[in-house]
Amino acid sequence: VQLQASGGGLVQPGGSLRLSCAASGRTISNYVMGWFRQAPGKEREFVAAITRSGSGIYYADSAKGRFTISRDNAKNTVYLQMDSLKPGDTAVYYCAGDYTMAVVTTAARRYGYWGQGTLVTVSS
Repeated sequence: VQLQASGGGLVQPGGSLRLSCAASGRTISNYVMGWFRQAPGKEREFVAAITRSGSGIYYADSAKGRFTISRDNAKNTVYLQMDSLKPGDTAVYYCAGDYTMAVVTTAARRYGYWGQGTLVTVSS
């Protein structure tokens, strides 16, 4: 499967962005999907994940209450709605997926498929 992330950009603190991750090549209905981010000089970190059916959702503490992950398997797309953005959210955001995962994990190394990343800059 190929993953294409989009929707990043420059936004002021307190603003919102919606990231999309469009999949092609295979249906992602059998994939656990996640979003990760990497800020300059920092390691890649988990943001959110969603189970195959969408019934299970997991967030990093930094994302709880501000970010919402969702998926539309009919459109083969996963979303990350980001509200109340802060300068500390500035990073390249990556979508990732894996079909072998039995239990959702926040570990990046467990995701076998990655998109190219989309840059989110939160600044006034």
